[in-house]
Amino acid sequence: MTDSKPADFIANQKNLIRILDSLKDGIIAHDLQRRIFFFNREAERITGYKRSDVLGRDCHDVFSEPFCGQHCSFCGNQVPVTDCAEYPLTITSKAGKQVRLEFTATMIQDDSGAFIGILASFRDVGELLELRRRSGEMNRFSNIIGADDKMLRVFQQIMDVSQYDFPVHIFGETGTGKELVANAIHNESRRGGAPFVPINCGALPEGLIESELFGHVKGAFSGALRDKKGRFELSDGGTVFLDEVAELSKPMQVKLLRFLQEGRFEKVGGEKTSSVNVRIISATNKDLKKEIQKNLFREDLFYRLNVIPVHVPPLRQRKNDIPLLTRHFLNQVGKHTAQALPGISANAMSVMMDYDWPGNVRELQNAVQFAIVRCSNANISPHDLPMELRKLKRPVTRRGPIKKLKQNAVKQALVKTGGNKAKAAKLLGVGRATLYRFLNRHPELDPSQT
Repeated sequence: MTDSKPADFIANQKNLIRILDSLKDGIIAHDLQRRIFFFNREAERITGYKRSDVLGRDCHDVFSEPFCGQHCSFCGNQVPVTDCAEYPLTITSKAGKQVRLEFTATMIQDDSGAFIGILASFRDVGELLELRRRSGEMNRFSNIIGADDKMLRVFQQIMDVSQYDFPVHIFGETGTGKELVANAIHNESRRGGAPFVPINCGALPEGLIESELFGHVKGAFSGALRDKKGRFELSDGGTVFLDEVAELSKPMQVKLLRFLQEGRFEKVGGEKTSSVNVRIISATNKDLKKEIQKNLFREDLFYRLNVIPVHVPPLRQRKNDIPLLTRHFLNQVGKHTAQALPGISANAMSVMMDYDWPGNVRELQNAVQFAIVRCSNANISPHDLPMELRKLKRPVTRRGPIKKLKQNAVKQALVKTGGNKAKAAKLLGVGRATLYRFLNRHPELDPSQT
């Protein structure tokens, strides 16, 4: 063994299997015909399938569907990936359990550079995500920023509903990030990798919306010079996101209802009936039950869309996330400019914490960008914020004495609450804005800064 080279050791098949079996990641490899030729011990544990169950068999036959869902590069005429591809993935284990994975796939090449198969590694992250959620360490999920309890509940809902194809209706005020939630549901589902097609129902002209949704045939109307696919056809295998669905006219609501009931449609001017496999996610900032009472929205369509409701809370109900979001937007700008960006002063953060944010996260992003342009110092001050924030009237009198915070007490409260600042403020008997001002003066105590 002392004279042999490490490369010779690894080249030995038994030694290579021993190495791969010792990894904490699942490893699966198959050839260009999808025949599995390697499946390590961790892959057995995560999926519940034994090596003897899968070796030599078509990946799709073993798992009764593509193992990597809509991301599969070996379905139909799709071109296999040549670079490393990474994405979240949810699979169904042999026991029927949904398992959330971090998945990485890479093409295998022979000595001549020809592609001969694919190697994928994956790791079960479901337990880790649940642990982070319970401990209060989770502050983002699938491109959504948030650590407030209300947002953690939204994250959990996304994980839950992504496992099924039932229609989801997302409701919340304008600017709360409903499309981000819809995109997250799509990406976390088995449809991730297939098209995600957003449709703003309020932005499409009434005369064109049917053509946009269902397509048209050549000559269907003046200007229809060729056949055109609609959004539903373009999203086959993926997800359609119907934003501002309350803005649909009554005739279009009838056509949408028929599509949801039967899964079939006809193009404008066409006679052929087509069908597609899509998931429907809808959203609105209106109360659809009130729209039904006003006879503006069909009740039967409401029940078709509102199978699983998801509420995205307004920013004024999750003010703990304002510092987190502010830093995120500052960092976003920093990635696209070579200029040194300012920080944010405690006084400015206090103003932002006291404001009600009728435009929600979108308004906060705009305010941060405005302040960056206006600021000429090292830190953004209240004077740099938009006028509507600076005009905010604050009470001059307070009930009782202001409680003085001490560093040790704040540190203990944050430890007890797992870093949850809203709970820590309650424990200390102060308002959230007071605690945030204190943490701005003592950033070393803020767990989100470390």
